[in-house]
Amino acid sequence: MLNKELVQRKINNIENYIKEIEPLLILDVSEIAGDVLKLRTIERNFQLIVDTMLDINTHIISAKNLKAPETMQETFLILGEAKVLPLDFVKKIAPVVGLRNIVVHEYEKVDNEKMMSDVKDGASQFGEYIVHIDNFLEKE
Repeated sequence: MLNKELVQRKINNIENYIKEIEPLLILDVSEIAGDVLKLRTIERNFQLIVDTMLDINTHIISAKNLKAPETMQETFLILGEAKVLPLDFVKKIAPVVGLRNIVVHEYEKVDNEKMMSDVKDGASQFGEYIVHIDNFLEKE
């Protein structure tokens, strides 16, 4: 059963994480990449945003009895196939999981300037994700 209150709390968390990094995202990428405190603040909030989106995705997948994802990135694709998220949007947002994994697990040396550029580019997608999930909740 879909727990709308749980999903809404998680959406509120995402909105708060975005608010915490918004003042930093207007700074020049090189300025952020050169300041460890700013960089780590953005990295951590980025991780929290992505993790919370994945929590929402997996909750909806479970509640709707959709197929089980093999990867976390696939949770977006499954929601796209189920028309919870638009497929064109899914193609844009799903790669954030890979960036999150690189940042968190240090699978490879992170190019801080590229990472910051990607986070800045992706910031608007986080808001768009919230809109799509809110629309889904209204229909349920």
